[in-house]
Amino acid sequence: MSPGGAAAPVLSFTPALEAQLRGWLDEDLGRGDLTAPALIGRHGRAHWVTRDDGVFCGGVLVAPLLALLDARASVRLLVGDGEPVVAGQRLLELEGPAATLVAAERTALNLAMRLSGIASATAALVQVLAGTGVRLADTRKTTPGLRVLEKYAVRCGGGCNHRLGLDDAAMLKENHLAWSGGVGPAIAAVRASAPWPARVIVEAETDAEAEAAVRAGADAVLLDDFSPAALAALVPQLRALAPAVLLEASGVRPEQLAAYAATGIDLISTSAPVTRSPWLDLSMRFDPLLA
Repeated sequence: MSPGGAAAPVLSFTPALEAQLRGWLDEDLGRGDLTAPALIGRHGRAHWVTRDDGVFCGGVLVAPLLALLDARASVRLLVGDGEPVVAGQRLLELEGPAATLVAAERTALNLAMRLSGIASATAALVQVLAGTGVRLADTRKTTPGLRVLEKYAVRCGGGCNHRLGLDDAAMLKENHLAWSGGVGPAIAAVRASAPWPARVIVEAETDAEAEAAVRAGADAVLLDDFSPAALAALVPQLRALAPAVLLEASGVRPEQLAAYAATGIDLISTSAPVTRSPWLDLSMRFDPLLA
C-alpha cells in the first residue's frame, strides 16, 4: 500500500519503456562488462538495503532489467513501491548468474534511488496536506526521458499527476492568451478541435484573468503566484460564478502548503519533489551461497 493506505500505483510496461530500459543498460555496458570473465559460471545471491528512511520506488523495474540480460535471474520484492522504509531495511533479494546481477546493479540502483527520492519528498508534502481534502500534483518539469517514471514516483508518494504531456489537456498560459486574442477566443479555438473529454485549463495571474477564465467556461483555473490571503478572498468569488470549476494553486513554496490548503482550493501543483529531492541511498550487498 502507498502512503495514506491507497492502492499501490501501477506502472505500465509499454514497448517504449522496455526500449528505454534496454538503452540504459546499454549505456552502462557499452561493449561489454570487462569484469564478466571473473564471474563466468558463477551463481550469485544478493539483496538491496536502504541507508535512509523514506518511501521506496523502483522495485518493479528490477525484474524487467534482469530479464533483458538473462531470464535465469530472479528477484523477490520484500517492499512494494510506495511503501515506507527505514534505514537498514532489506528491500529485495536477487539470485541468478553472478555476472548478470553485477551488470544490472548500477542501472537498477540509479533508477530506484532517483525514484525513491521523489516518492519520499512527495510523501512528506502530502502528509502536510493530510485531512485538508487538497491534492498535491506534479508538473511537466521532469527530466527528459524520465517523465513516465518520475510521475510514477510522485504517485507512489501519494501525489497525483498533472498533464503527462501537451496532448493530455489544454493549458492556456499568458503567451497563448496574448497571441490568440484573449481567453474567450483561445478557449473557443481549443474546444473546436480537441477531443470532447479533454479539459481546458487557464493559467491566471490576476483576479480579472481568473474571473474571465471562469466566465469563458474553463474547466479549471491555475492560480499562479497568488498569496494565501489573495486566494482566500478570490476563491469564494470564483465558486459563486462556477461551483464545479477546479481551482489550482501554483508557485507555492513547500513551507506554505498548509496556508494555501486553507484557502478553499482543490489542488496544489509543485515541481519540488522532482526538481529538488535528493536520491535515497540504496545499495546492493552480496549474500553467501549455502553449501
